[in-house]
Amino acid sequence: MDIMQDERIDDLQYKGLKLIQKKSGFCFGIDAVLLADFTEVKKNASVIDLGTGTGIIAILLAGRSEAREIVGLEIQEEMCEMAGRSVKLNGLEERVRIVNGDIKNAPEIFGRSSFDVVVTNPPYTKHGGGLVNPCDMKAVSRHEILCTLEDIIRTSGSLLKPGGQLSMVNRPERTADVLCLMRKYGIEPKFMRLVHPQPYKKANLILVRGIRGARPYFKILEPLYVYNPDGSYTDEINRIYHREKV
Repeated sequence: MDIMQDERIDDLQYKGLKLIQKKSGFCFGIDAVLLADFTEVKKNASVIDLGTGTGIIAILLAGRSEAREIVGLEIQEEMCEMAGRSVKLNGLEERVRIVNGDIKNAPEIFGRSSFDVVVTNPPYTKHGGGLVNPCDMKAVSRHEILCTLEDIIRTSGSLLKPGGQLSMVNRPERTADVLCLMRKYGIEPKFMRLVHPQPYKKANLILVRGIRGARPYFKILEPLYVYNPDGSYTDEINRIYHREKV
């Protein structure tokens, strides 16, 4: 497996899975790991990860589920090539494929109503909001430069089969946008979970799951805490990361 000079291989510490990442580029964080755990994937399901980036979510879902097919769609050619090498590194070519393309064109690329699950870790910062990182890869990953939240949710509504699931992560300040856009494009919000750094600290992430064409019924799940008050990881985080309590 060819590794570029500015790349490294990270051990995901789960079923021997590994990931190629750029030393100075955008690297996956806890949000991707939590989203992979939050997403429900049934046996033989077809899954697409919109804006797959390094391929972290697609690779984790391959390890965590019995999905028949997992597609990672990524517009940045360099990221797409690197994610493809990570798929090969893990021997997942029969189940995972990385496709270079624009999220906005996904229904034309794959066909409408073609997936059981759409998962996405979208750029959190609205277009025109915040300082844009001078490194293009990081900027595209964090800011709505090449697509907006509405683009992603509109595309998800087209790609999902009736009864299919959209699972996503975002910032709490985007909650109203996420829920309103889901309903606008035929995806009924069903579950939301707030992620807090510690008890008594405000949430810094939301996990949301919706179902295409479902009846209205919305449930807020128990909060997820990353750290205990003493700074150690909570039992649930250790479970999600498949490690012993330390």
